[in-house]
Amino acid sequence: MVKILFVCLGNICRSPTAEGVFRHYANNAGIEDGFTKKIYIDSAGTAGYHLAAPPDKRAQLTALKFGVDIGELQGRKIALQDFSDFDYILAMDTDNLMIMQRNCPPEHQHKLHLFMSFAENCPGITEVPDPYYGDIDDFDKAYDFIDRAARGLLRYIQREYNL
Repeated sequence: MVKILFVCLGNICRSPTAEGVFRHYANNAGIEDGFTKKIYIDSAGTAGYHLAAPPDKRAQLTALKFGVDIGELQGRKIALQDFSDFDYILAMDTDNLMIMQRNCPPEHQHKLHLFMSFAENCPGITEVPDPYYGDIDDFDKAYDFIDRAARGLLRYIQREYNL
């Protein structure tokens, strides 16, 4: 089983959107996620600001525009155990990647990546911008980046694991 964790700061905007979008594409490709399936998908934040909270309403509305429902997800903080449990731990930006690099045991550092490194047709774009302090247009922009990276990640996972 391939286990993928998406990570941002508070786990209410970018990472739950990435979890939902990637799950949507994986399920549409016939790769259902869950503990008894071929893939497991989750999200977390590096800070515990919004524990057990649903995603930001603007993130939910933006995802719903594209047929992705993230309303049932709940915020959580990344745990030390996640570094050993997950195969890919994907940060939305460099700041969160650096936080994870400081906290991740050396034997699991190879699992840490910027999510946008899997995006196709996004030359020079390395981060998903945080829309939290912006307006709905900022959520649309973040969604577009997440969508591109999710599609690229799915193609990568399909190739690497013959799914």
